[in-house]
Amino acid sequence: MTDWLEKHVPKLVLAPSLIAIFVFVYGFIGWTAYVSFTKSRLLPKYDLVGPIQYEKLANSPRWEVALTNLAIFGILFILFAMVIGLILAILLDQKIRTEGPLRTIYLYPMALSFIVTGTAWKWILNPGLGIESVFRDMGFENFTFDWLVNPDLAIYTVVIAGVWQSSGFVMALFLAGLRSVDGEIIRAAMVDGISTPRIYMSIIIPSMAPIFLSSFIVLSHLAIKSFDLVIALTGGGPGYATDLPATFMYAMAFSRGDIGQAASSATVMMMIVTAIIVPYLYSELRPRHD
Repeated sequence: MTDWLEKHVPKLVLAPSLIAIFVFVYGFIGWTAYVSFTKSRLLPKYDLVGPIQYEKLANSPRWEVALTNLAIFGILFILFAMVIGLILAILLDQKIRTEGPLRTIYLYPMALSFIVTGTAWKWILNPGLGIESVFRDMGFENFTFDWLVNPDLAIYTVVIAGVWQSSGFVMALFLAGLRSVDGEIIRAAMVDGISTPRIYMSIIIPSMAPIFLSSFIVLSHLAIKSFDLVIALTGGGPGYATDLPATFMYAMAFSRGDIGQAASSATVMMMIVTAIIVPYLYSELRPRHD
């Protein structure tokens, strides 16, 4: 009896969690994909009608804006977060005396929710309250910084807020990678007279390729599912100028009463995430032969 319990109790303990995950995660993913092939509107329908929702989605100007914004936000967000995070990590890697407090300051934004970040930056970028108002009160009457209310520039305010929050997290990843590099290699390079910038460019940074890949995957995931930051900062506006796929899906499901369009857009988002995650998992989990 004791042997049976030792063998099967762990399985029995994990079974409810596995069943819940299967039903409430994978089950609802399957349900969403199924509904995307129906004519569901306010309430779901279960008669399959083919890919009409995807055809409607492809012809939607608002969806086109959402995809364009995702490309702009994703590229700039990932690029600037990784560059700033790497620069901060290299600066902290110089064994400066104030490393502890600075690391805490850089990491602090990541402790905030995107709702808090979006609300704070909404105040900062508001032409009547923030940067523009401050400069005009200082005597620069013609100073203008109205990106938040400019349909052509509003998406870049989302980039600013996202980079501010996430670059500290990327810095922590890179700093851990920098500290894991074999010190003997660095000392040998210094003995050979190689300058510090070249040591970083030719030895340290190339050895951190897995860290770069992990950072890219995490930031890509954050960019694709960005919702609360946009809602808090711009509300998707002006108009739908800062819509992203996640806010488009929310608007279709809860404002427009179009479950079919919401389901089809959610399925497309899932496919985008899958296209990024699966190659990463394959490269990490495949057997390596020495």
